Amino acid sequence: MTDNTLRRARDFETRYAPLIPEDQRPAFHLTPNIGWMNDPNGFSCYKGEYHLFYQYHPYSTDWGPMHWGHAKTRDFLHWERLPAALAPDQDYDGGGCFSGSAVELPDGRQLLVYTAVRKRLGEDGRTTEIQTQALAIGDGVDYEKWPHNPVLTAADLPEGGSPVDFRDPKVWREADGSYRMVVGNRPADGSGSVLLYRSEDGIHWSLVGTVDASHSQYGQMWECPDFFPLDGKQVLFVSPQEMSPIGLEFHAGNGTVCLIGSYDAENNRFTRESVQAIDYGIDFYAPQTLETPDGRRIMIGWLQNWNTLSCRPRDCRWFGQMSIPRELSIRDGRLCQLPVRELEQYRCNRVSYQNVLVCSETNLHQVEGRLVDMTVEIRPAQRELYRSFRVNVAKDGEYVTSIRYRPDTSILKIDRTRSGSNADVVHTRSLLVRPQDGRLKLRILMDRYSVEVFVNDGEQAASVAIFTRQQAAAISFDADGSVMMDVEKYDIDLDRKESTGNE
Repeated sequence: MTDNTLRRARDFETRYAPLIPEDQRPAFHLTPNIGWMNDPNGFSCYKGEYHLFYQYHPYSTDWGPMHWGHAKTRDFLHWERLPAALAPDQDYDGGGCFSGSAVELPDGRQLLVYTAVRKRLGEDGRTTEIQTQALAIGDGVDYEKWPHNPVLTAADLPEGGSPVDFRDPKVWREADGSYRMVVGNRPADGSGSVLLYRSEDGIHWSLVGTVDASHSQYGQMWECPDFFPLDGKQVLFVSPQEMSPIGLEFHAGNGTVCLIGSYDAENNRFTRESVQAIDYGIDFYAPQTLETPDGRRIMIGWLQNWNTLSCRPRDCRWFGQMSIPRELSIRDGRLCQLPVRELEQYRCNRVSYQNVLVCSETNLHQVEGRLVDMTVEIRPAQRELYRSFRVNVAKDGEYVTSIRYRPDTSILKIDRTRSGSNADVVHTRSLLVRPQDGRLKLRILMDRYSVEVFVNDGEQAASVAIFTRQQAAAISFDADGSVMMDVEKYDIDLDRKESTGNE
């Protein structure tokens, strides 16, 4: 059974989404059917496929009453857009179906857990949003909301917990068949925390306790938590609001934080060992992970940021895209991430150069394009250390996106000032990389509307959205000083398989 509100959204998709030409979308980064997209939701395995839901407003390219959009894939690159899964159509979620997650039930159905928002007019005349957690169960396309929603309310919060900031449940199933769920909350001190709940059937939930809290150290409200084991450690992801900058590790505003440590499940005790940013670029928020059948932990995030929403193309019927799904690992105590290995089977037209001396602007034959997977390795060409090195991509006479490295400070800077937007927002971001005597390895992944940079085999990642015209496809390199450079560049073609050798 489909409610009228959801039916209207699906009818709108059917009528208008096909009018958007595919060449006006990214080639392998997911975009909404039509309209607005933000946080990934329900990133999960279901009946042999990977499903991804997302925060969705089909009727405009601005945030609006939140629906759940829906897509699925077998390889994380070819996305099949499915009809909208949820719409705000009940008293308890009329203010929006906010972020959540999904898990496959033992009977073969798919369980969606989401934040239901209800607007309430207070005695002082102010409208507040009461947030509760709700369920829907379905078959991978159609979902019925649980008749006894909501399943978690203010009564299920610890003392001092805010029912106004109580959102973004991430659910998983334990080896013993029981379920766990983490939810973001704002406790009495006004900052952020992550709560843990337990269930035997995925329907009836009880509070276990608090996993960790900000205490205003890393931002305020902790949104979109995820909690998972990885390479012998336990990892907690949060997306804090109102971050204060901390060196070049965390920037002001809305950020992403990875806390790595150990976890005593019996006593619900998470012990931090290290804290770092998840993505160091301008555009990345609200990541969510899944575990594949072969044991990989895959992460996807919203390749956008709340502070840069005015940076968008004109007259486009969609806004918002997801990052490339990334394989996660821990190396030397740090979170590392690289594009999913499935991407490699769609690389073609390999071009390779070794030992290229760069001491001024340099262009290499066949190193160009906007659907590109390129690795650049540099090292000093002589005993004296070079002063800077720069890669310029998505370039023509007017536009360019640049990545510059200074070995004396170990600072890498991404600059999209001339990348197709005149909006008065942040266009540069700097990050501190591990010094290696002037050596640096960059893997640069380009789609039509994004650049993602992976530093030193994934030790750091930085994502930016760009809206440069597609004809801006030149790539160049330059150095202040002398640099020896190796380049390996592939085109990405989702209709082709991997080719070998220079073509």
